[in-house]
Amino acid sequence: MEGESSLSSPRVVRAALLSNLVIALIKFIAAFATGSTALLAEGFHSVADGANQGFLLVGIKLSRRPPDPEHPFGHGKERYFWAFVVSVFIFIIGAFFSVFEGIHKVLSPTPLAHTRWGYLVLLASGICEFCSWRVAYSELRPFIRRWGLFRTLKDSKSPGVFITFLEDSAAMMGLLLAFMGILLTELTGRSLFDGLASISIGVLLGLIAFFVSYETKSLLIGEAMSPEELDKLREAILKVPEVQEVIDILTMHLGPDDVLVNLNVNFADGLTTDQVEEAIDKVERAIQEALPSVKRIFVEAESIRKPMRREFTDTP
Repeated sequence: MEGESSLSSPRVVRAALLSNLVIALIKFIAAFATGSTALLAEGFHSVADGANQGFLLVGIKLSRRPPDPEHPFGHGKERYFWAFVVSVFIFIIGAFFSVFEGIHKVLSPTPLAHTRWGYLVLLASGICEFCSWRVAYSELRPFIRRWGLFRTLKDSKSPGVFITFLEDSAAMMGLLLAFMGILLTELTGRSLFDGLASISIGVLLGLIAFFVSYETKSLLIGEAMSPEELDKLREAILKVPEVQEVIDILTMHLGPDDVLVNLNVNFADGLTTDQVEEAIDKVERAIQEALPSVKRIFVEAESIRKPMRREFTDTP
């Protein structure tokens, strides 16, 4: 999405990491004090979230390495690889253990104790999660207002922000499920509800893991610019006087704010080689002024290729 380079800052990720480390410790203490598997599931949830923020920070750092002979286009896709690792970690640590503990509680119910501590921990965790969520939401808010939530998450090229937003949203929903599980268990005296809450938290995390893995897979394979950005790109190229037609545009995100553009352009007839080279320079400047995220531009001049094709055709 255009203007998303501001989302690539690790500020959002660091805020979530600090929040999750504190919350995980509190949840585990409360889980052992109350005997609640829902709180234990939330503890696993926070551990997974905290580790995931660490993975995202690693990806941000590694992606800033300069290009080298083995990676001439740089290391921008490190962010996408580590975001995919995040999805695997959410599923294994968060979803699997939450469902496992929930099933164990359903099959082997144990009474809860000191539930007031559980409620206090859920309240404190909710405040921390909400503060972290607000940071991520503030980064996405302009895009959500313009495109809507689903398209913003789907089209985002900055995994650190959309993963943090999804994790914090899931965390608040998980806290609500844990609260309902403890409350219903306390009111009915049946630990079944506490176990079901833990299973529900695991299923929720599984859905988040699936969405994150699907989106990061697409980014790893190579996603193009949005249709709106492509229109803006084409418009900027056609403003160059020497350009007659834009035949083809191929784009790919190498990182949140690093885009590769390949162009096939038909220049005006009668231009000399020097004039074509000057026109290509104008095209590159026009693109980078319109879309600063475009870092690499390759232009193929169709007006030069045509004579070459005729030349090859005439050769016996």
